[in-house]
Order: sequence, then structure tokens, then C-alpha cells
Amino acid sequence: MDPDTAPTGLGSAVDSLASAGGLRERHKPGSSSADRHDAAGSEPAPEPKATKPPGELHAQVAAAQIKDILSVLLMFRFINALCVRTFFQPDEYFQALEPAWDMAFGSNSGAWLTWEWHHQLRSSLHPAVFAAAYKAVDGAMAAMSLYPPFRAFILVALPGALQAVFAALADFFTWKLAMDVYGRASHAPWAALWMTVLSPWQWFCSTRTFSNSLETTLTIAALCYWPWEVLSGAEARKGPTQLPKNRVNSLRISLVLAAVAVLLRPTNLLIWLVVLGRTLSALTSPGRWSPTMAAAILLLREIVLCGLSVLAASMVSDRLYFGFWAFPPYKWLYFNISQSLAVFYGHMPWHYYLSQGVPLLTTTFLPFALVGLYKATASSRPRTSSLQPGTLATLATAALTMILTLSLISHKEVRFIYPLLPILHILAAPYIASFFTQPAAPPTAPSSSQNRNTVLRRTVTLANLLSINLLLAGYLSLYHQSAPLSVLAFLRSEFERLHPDALDLGATALGSTSSSSTTTINNKWTNDSSSNNNPEGQAGLELFALFLTPCHSTPWRSHLVYPSLRARALTCEPPLHTAPGSRERAEYLDEADRFYLREAEGEAGYGVGFLGEEMWPLLSGSNANAGADAGAGSAAGARAGARAGEVPRYIVGFEGIEPVLKRFFEGPGGAGQSMGVTLRRAWSAWNGAFSDDWRRAGRLVVWDTGVHADPRRDGTEQEEEKKAKTAGDP
Repeated sequence: MDPDTAPTGLGSAVDSLASAGGLRERHKPGSSSADRHDAAGSEPAPEPKATKPPGELHAQVAAAQIKDILSVLLMFRFINALCVRTFFQPDEYFQALEPAWDMAFGSNSGAWLTWEWHHQLRSSLHPAVFAAAYKAVDGAMAAMSLYPPFRAFILVALPGALQAVFAALADFFTWKLAMDVYGRASHAPWAALWMTVLSPWQWFCSTRTFSNSLETTLTIAALCYWPWEVLSGAEARKGPTQLPKNRVNSLRISLVLAAVAVLLRPTNLLIWLVVLGRTLSALTSPGRWSPTMAAAILLLREIVLCGLSVLAASMVSDRLYFGFWAFPPYKWLYFNISQSLAVFYGHMPWHYYLSQGVPLLTTTFLPFALVGLYKATASSRPRTSSLQPGTLATLATAALTMILTLSLISHKEVRFIYPLLPILHILAAPYIASFFTQPAAPPTAPSSSQNRNTVLRRTVTLANLLSINLLLAGYLSLYHQSAPLSVLAFLRSEFERLHPDALDLGATALGSTSSSSTTTINNKWTNDSSSNNNPEGQAGLELFALFLTPCHSTPWRSHLVYPSLRARALTCEPPLHTAPGSRERAEYLDEADRFYLREAEGEAGYGVGFLGEEMWPLLSGSNANAGADAGAGSAAGARAGARAGEVPRYIVGFEGIEPVLKRFFEGPGGAGQSMGVTLRRAWSAWNGAFSDDWRRAGRLVVWDTGVHADPRRDGTEQEEEKKAKTAGDP
């Protein structure tokens, strides 16, 4: 391949950064590790002074250019984070930001901890990163006495900004590993960088706070630090495979990063079983005691030491968070595999990753990724000491192993194979570069000329591919399911307007108690959430919002922010008390399922029974007065047929439930007529062009129930509405 001057010069900066910034130096393709270093444990031999090739940049200039690349990537991902204004999946918040909020602001801050945290399925390391950021930034803002709404705005944006750093590092290490593999004269590293920057999936997911996003960064960084030179072609080596002494620190960094990735997501182990297996196979290939065997023993020693060190740190972190010793990877395997609870959250066909997962990850780059996978796995035994053949074959084998193994598990999601995306970009890079550049040299071979300029070809096809990517990235990050985020901004601003004296982040969450974390969460978010749980002196603040949406359809405290902003949502706890395959489990319905369960009246009949029997159950005559007192200030609560539970200021739901609410509160013979609710649309927003869930179809709406005073609305207007409502009662 014929590179232009810029790739050649920038590529030469890698070694300069290795010495100045901590990134280790690679051997150039075509040189053996035995040529430059003795075996592990011996001193490296002095190297002759080399003459700088024509056109190569000065080391300091090259290092500055590398720094510029990192700076540009950081700026790009910060912009990326600001542009992502849509909701994707609940785990972005409930497996990261909610426990992080709980760590930073305490168990009475109103964070929603799901069942996974009560049963220790998740490592505390991931949310601890965001908790530290929350604590530090909020402490600084509190010291400066900044305006509470501004503090709330910063805290909402903070996780995305921090994740942007991890996303930029993933981009950088993808380019760095491609540079090590393909060489500095090849266009492939730059093609890999452009693919990761222009990937719709990366734009959509890399700045989200999924554990999979951090796992992806850790994985590609660990692969970048891995001593790939031990996989060089055996026939071209002058001696046995060795592990140079100056590579041991790089190996340790790689193993630590890999261990953290495995603790975050145990399935990441599949990648490292392949990498470790092929590396040990290369080190022990002579079959006798030799420097090669000594290097293998050194590798095993470092695996044990680094793995145990990370495990110890993780266990201490979990001990501090949970209050007792726990081992989340075991709990994760037990509940998801042994107890088959993962199926409760979805069941996909065996070919899902092949037919949907990989295509969604790679989008328009899919053909080149498939070619890269095939070429890397179908190539014959390498005859040169280049890093290319052994490294590419290992990466391709790791990708295929993970895809095929995870295909055996019933519950599948695209983000479970997200760590493979940088690998697929590296495998596809030489083929997309040769396809769109002129002249087309062999895709995995560096160019012989350093001065010939590169000319793009098939520009119309390239423009079409990039246009598709940009349209996908723009629509998914700005428009598709944007309402779940904007509705929380609306509720937060309304709370700031109505309760300007209740914006203290250090306040105790209303509706919570001082009991244990589990009890607190149950009191806050299950049907037991009532005014009886309010701490004394705080009963004046109403239940601000009730979310009648599918479970976890919006973020929670990381966007609501204020502990005094009381909210309630439908839950979806799995049937932990049932046995796998039992009839009880098959018939189990969580709270959200029961609300959306179709009733005898047909499609319009769901939800009414749930509201009357579970959300606001009818009180008996002996408890009628208590029910009236708990009726959130509604005068109608004192009537016959009083109901338990609080009436919220706002009800949040997708517009499909509006007929359900009207039938319950306002319809002829409606069970909730005595509650004094007059529904009025206070806010609504478009939520995308399509939805694969009928429960989430249409606009997201906020209804004002009309039972709480609103200074913004004229009192006479509210009284007239109530009189009209009373006059219309049968």
C-alpha cells in the first residue's frame, strides 16, 4: 500500500510516545525479539545508532503529533457525549449511575438500587468510578455555593463527560494496536481510526455509561499492551520465542486491565482464554526446558500475581460497599446461568449475534469485517516474524469464540459483544483501505515507496457509506427515544419552580427511612410507598411523579437529582423465589406486566383493574378516615369509597394509557372518580419514528392530576375545574 507523507510521519511517533508517555515500544515488522534482547531476566543488548529514514519526523515533533491525536479524540468524544440525548437501555443508569449516586450521596439520597445490587451480582468497581467523580465535583460546587439548578445540570452531564474520556482512549488504542500490527507505512491504522470515529455504534454507545463501554476500553487497551511479538512466525525466528525484560511491565499493565474487564463482565474471559492459550502455546512450542519455557513460567506467574491483586482490590471495594464479603462474578453466573434468570429479560434465537449483532455493530463496514475475519483465520502458518499473522489470527479466533459461545446463552444483546468492535475494525482496516485507495497494494503489506501520494477511489460508494453512518448516528443519538431524558428535565425544572426551598442535595429522600438499604429501597419504590413512610416534618411535599410506563423506561435519581423530589415507578423484579422451569415461574407477572395485562374488555381495558386493586386499593369503612388523610390533600378523599395511596402531582406515561386513566378517573362509573383527579396534559414530547414495544408507542406525556396547588395557575381556574368535575359526577 502506498502511504502519503502524513501517515508515515505520524506512525513514527509511536515509539517516541512509548518512551515519553508510558506506551511500550514494538518491534518493527521483520525483526525478531531475539535480535534485540536477551531472554527474560537478562539485560538488553546495546543497539547500534540508527539513521533516521528520509521523511521521518523528529522524535519530539512526532510525540507532539501523538498528543494532538489524543486531544482531538478527547474533544470529539466530549462533543459526542453532549450530542447523545436519547435513551437506549436501562442498564446505562441502573447498573452504573444509580449505585454510583448511592455511593456518593448516601442511602437516603433516593437512588434506585435494583435487585442485582441487593444480591451482589455486580462489582462495585464500575459505579465507584462515577461515584468518585460525583463526590469530587459536587464537593467543589458546594464549596463555591453554586446555584442548585446549575449544580444539578452539571451532575446530570458529568457521567457522559467522564465516559467520553474512556471512549477517546478506546479510539486511541484501536489506532495504536493497528499501528503496531500493520506497521507505520501502512494506511490500515488510519483506516481503523476512521472506522471507529465514523462508526454509528461507537457514536451511539461509546459515551454511555454501560459497563460494556468501559469493558471495551479496557479490552482494547489490554490487547494493545500485550506482548504480541511472542506470536511471530516460528520459521523466521533466529532463536526460541522470548519475553524481553522491558516487556514485563507492559505485560503487567495488560493483565491488570484484562482482570478488571473480566470482573466487570465475566464473559470477557472468553477473549483472554484465546489470547493466553495461543501465547502459551507459542512459548512452549519447543517442548523442552529453554528460555522459552522460562518465559512461559514468567507469564503464568504474572497472570497469578496480577489477577490476585485485582481480585483483592475488587473484594475490598465490594466489602466496603455491600458491608460484607461478596464475590459478584460467582453470583452473576449463579443467577444468570444456574437459575436461568437472564431469560426473564428476553430470549433470542441462536443466530442472533450472526444475523443481527455483528451487522448492528459494524453497519456499513460489515463486508470488510467479514473479509478480515476470514483472511485472518484461513491464512496458512506464518513464515515471517511480522506481528501481523499471529496477532490477526488470535484476534479473529477470540472474536469468533466469543460470538459462538454467547450464542449458546438464551439472553442476548448486541452490547454483550461490544468489546469485539475494535477488534473487527482492526481486522477490516487493511481491506477497506485497499478498497478505497489507489493504487491498491496487498492489504496487509506496507508500501515500498514513502513518497507516493494516496488517491481515493470509489468515492461515490464511500460517500454513500459515510452518509448512511452519519444519518444513523444522528437520528439514534438525537431523536430516537429522546423523550425519556427530556421528561426528567421537565420534572426537575418543575420541582425547582414549585419547591425552591427543597433543593438541598444533602437532604434525606422523602419516603425513605433510616433502615437498611434493602428496606429503604422497598419503602421507596414498591406499592408500600405511602405518606406513612415520610419523615416527620416533611409530609408537606407531595408525591411529585408517578411513572406508569414499562419498567425502567427512564433514568432515575441521576437525572431527578433532588432527594426531596419524590417519585414512584412500576417495578419488574424477577421471580427469585421460583425454581427454573417451574409453573410458578412461567406464570409470574411483575408489577409492570400486571398493569399492561389485557383484560376482558379488550385492548382498551388493560390497566384499570390494576389501578383500582393495587395502585389505589379501596379502603374498608374502618380505614376510610386514614385513607382520606393519605389522599395527598384531596377533599374528595373523605367521600365514601376512599382509596389508599397518594395521588401524585404528575402522572407520566406513553399516550396509549390516556384512555385507561380517563376511564379510571373520569369515566362513567370510574373507580377513581372519588379521588378528585382532573387530568390535564402538562407536557408531551415525540419519542421517535417507531417503537418495537406497543407499550412505548406514541408520545411521552405528563398529566397534571389537578389535586395539588400550582402557583403558576390561577386559583379560580383550578376551582372551576374541580366544580365542573364534581358536577359531572353521577
